[in-house]
Amino acid sequence: MVIKNRIIIVKSFFIISVILFAFDVFAYDFIGKKEVELERKIDELISRMTLSEKIGQLNQLNGNGLSDNLKSQIRNGSVGTMLNEVNPEISNELQRIAVEESRLGIPLIFARDVIHGFKTVFPIPLAQAASWDEEIVKKGARIAAEEATSRGIRWTFAPMLDISRDARWGRIIESLGEDPYLASRLGVAMVEGFQGKSLSSPNGMAACLKHFCGYGAVEGGRDYNTTQISEEQLRNIYFVPFKSCINAGAATLMAAFNDLNGVPCTANRYLLNTVLRSDWNFDGVVVSDWNSVHELINHGYARDGKQAAELAVNAGVDIDMMSLDYISSLEGSVKEKVVKESVIDNAVRNILRLKFRLGLFHNPYVEIKNDVFYTPEYLEAAKESAIKSCVLLKNTDKALPLSEKIKSIAVIGPMADAPADQLGAWTMDGERQHTITPLQDLKKRYGNTIVINYVKGLDYSRDLDRKNFEAAVAAVEKSDVVLFFAGEEAGLTGEARCRADISLPGAQKDLLSEIAAAGKPIILIMLAGRPIEIYKELPLVKAFLYAWHPGTMGGPAIIDLLFGKAVPSGRLPISYPMVSAQLPYYYNHKNTGRPAVGDLVMMENMQQNEIQTSFGHTCYYLDAGRDPLYPFGYGLSYTTFRYGELNLSANDMTEQSKLTVSVPVTNTGNIMATETVQLYIRDVIASVTRPVKELKAYRKVCLKPGEEKNIVFEISIDDLKFYTANGEYRAEPGEFIVYVGANSRDVKEVSFTLK
Repeated sequence: MVIKNRIIIVKSFFIISVILFAFDVFAYDFIGKKEVELERKIDELISRMTLSEKIGQLNQLNGNGLSDNLKSQIRNGSVGTMLNEVNPEISNELQRIAVEESRLGIPLIFARDVIHGFKTVFPIPLAQAASWDEEIVKKGARIAAEEATSRGIRWTFAPMLDISRDARWGRIIESLGEDPYLASRLGVAMVEGFQGKSLSSPNGMAACLKHFCGYGAVEGGRDYNTTQISEEQLRNIYFVPFKSCINAGAATLMAAFNDLNGVPCTANRYLLNTVLRSDWNFDGVVVSDWNSVHELINHGYARDGKQAAELAVNAGVDIDMMSLDYISSLEGSVKEKVVKESVIDNAVRNILRLKFRLGLFHNPYVEIKNDVFYTPEYLEAAKESAIKSCVLLKNTDKALPLSEKIKSIAVIGPMADAPADQLGAWTMDGERQHTITPLQDLKKRYGNTIVINYVKGLDYSRDLDRKNFEAAVAAVEKSDVVLFFAGEEAGLTGEARCRADISLPGAQKDLLSEIAAAGKPIILIMLAGRPIEIYKELPLVKAFLYAWHPGTMGGPAIIDLLFGKAVPSGRLPISYPMVSAQLPYYYNHKNTGRPAVGDLVMMENMQQNEIQTSFGHTCYYLDAGRDPLYPFGYGLSYTTFRYGELNLSANDMTEQSKLTVSVPVTNTGNIMATETVQLYIRDVIASVTRPVKELKAYRKVCLKPGEEKNIVFEISIDDLKFYTANGEYRAEPGEFIVYVGANSRDVKEVSFTLK
């Protein structure tokens, strides 16, 4: 009987294997034939193109309506892609000219910066990263694509995957934080959201990974500045999210403005050919940033626009965004044999491949829809995203949530009713009239039951005029609690909006100090595009909620959180610095030969001999200690969670085996809430110095009051690998420490050995 059963099992296994093999062969044959046919179409089209028409495909222009000059350029095949045309009637007419009046009928692609929403604006990307929630991030990108494609936009320049460790940098608002693992997971979610189930569907929108590479490491946090990054750091930190998103099928990539180790990224053959094409087999489109080809002259890397175009196209930049150097000079460069025509052909091939994949040859026009903006479904998703993005950083004496029985509230500060600023930077199409502010929502929901004493105090975040301070204090004195909405305007964040001093701008600190003298409990709500230096003001407030720039539905999200209709679950995607001078700062730093020990805090009141005795000759600041104000991964809830002891499935591991790590997590409060359980690993001894901790996994778990769940992680050899000094990707035998906890600081640990 046993033998008979074994024969049946073997036969069944054999049959299943044959079926699976046949399916694989069929799938490969089908997909392979489809790709071969696509490449055949591309080659056939290229064979009919003149050199001038080929270079025209490489030329990207900004939309300027239906000018005769633009029509003529499109008719002559001198334009391949276009920016910022959001009128679908105009884009359809331009597309008609390209398809019906140009010699070869090659369609245009219309592109725009749809960064965190089109009409329905979601929180800024840095805020979305604070959700640690791939599904809501993916949903936000999908909604942006649904809205934007209804206006003919089929290509967006997002997600931004620059690892960002410096809050002075204005473009940190576009980033997904300082950690390559978190940025990878959320970046992939954005790519999948933008591109949808199929790029060729009418609402499929090509994602663009930017900026390749190292842009987030610009010196001094100044936009466009230079970068110096070692090969080991590039491969272990900065390349990681880009490679993950390329593996996920991202259609396009943008070269960065900055130079990297002396070579501008726009002309960097190592980045764009060796790494991107040869190592990663990327077959999508590479586009320059705005005018960055011509800016090779400013870098001191090209003598003129002609040489700049030669350097960029030979390095692997397929599309020249708005410098016009390709269209004006490449034909001559090919004739002079400085640029091979095969290089032009390869660039054209990448562009045509994208156009075919977008389905533009089959359906080039946009179907105009007017009912896809601000739908109830989209607004609810934007609100959910804002709720999940807010991070509760302080809550003394359970000041939050507020009781609905409270009699009066003072609403103070320049950000309480600032709809345009609430949307944040890089909102090209968001509309302030559709934005609901905290003050608006508070009045709508509680205006008939709670006395709301609103005094702005300052007209805008940078305002220095104290004329309304007295009225603000009077409003506070007759109220039970104060909601102080502080922060920075959208115009102080984003591209070219870098700040050397990231403290509260204007007279906001003075306003906070004056109203604090009234002795009423203050809830600080920060609306900003970066962490704001606040350590000196924190003692004045009972609670501190970080709302970032939360988008269209930020008001209802914040009010839900303040009154306990929702429970804070956001976690910091970046370390929150104590002071600006600590920057750049990041949790996954190296240990150094003299690591600081203990809890190093601000030392303004310590004597020099006390500092020397306490901390000695170690790695810290005399006046700012070592640690951030709040660590990476930090965030509070309206309940508390208890972590039990870690349990490893074994003390040893081999390259072929896996370990499981489990920890019981209990909701010890009386409110159902979500905890983000985080796992970090440290490679203790290695041939290249390794970070003190690296995020390798996280789990979001919702627990009822008193509920306990056993959270299980699996560690494989891939979690232990890194790039060595000679470029080898491997795990090295030795001791590893596993940390599990609520953030990168508050963890429990256990160790194992890789044999």
